[in-house]
Amino acid sequence: MKALFSFLLLLSFSFSGFAQADNHSKDEKVAVKAAEKWLKVVDEGEYGTSWDEAAAYFQANMTKDGWNAALEGILPALGKVKSRELVSARFLTKIPGGADGEYVMIRFKTNYENKAEAIETVTPQKGEDGQWRVCGYFIK
Repeated sequence: MKALFSFLLLLSFSFSGFAQADNHSKDEKVAVKAAEKWLKVVDEGEYGTSWDEAAAYFQANMTKDGWNAALEGILPALGKVKSRELVSARFLTKIPGGADGEYVMIRFKTNYENKAEAIETVTPQKGEDGQWRVCGYFIK
């Protein structure tokens, strides 16, 4: 009886672990869709709109004019996006310099007209309203 109880307890922990992993998998998928939608706005040159649609953390740390200037100083030289492929998506509860919360660090391999195989890192954050919004963006 004691062995059966231990087995059932272990089994319940196993299923709760799967449920949690599955939950993060769903968050990762939703965050990737939000990042792709946001990147499309950036790709179209709508930098101000991308700032408007970003997370509050992003907006608090970068002015709209500063964001426009930063992207205008980088993206035109790279040229248009030729292709973008998801490399990874990882659920996190902590990021450097950010408050604890729910984040997904997403990496894309992106080919631009003038730069092949750049790595874009996009980090959406889950807001209090349950929506995923980008709070970080880097091109390497």
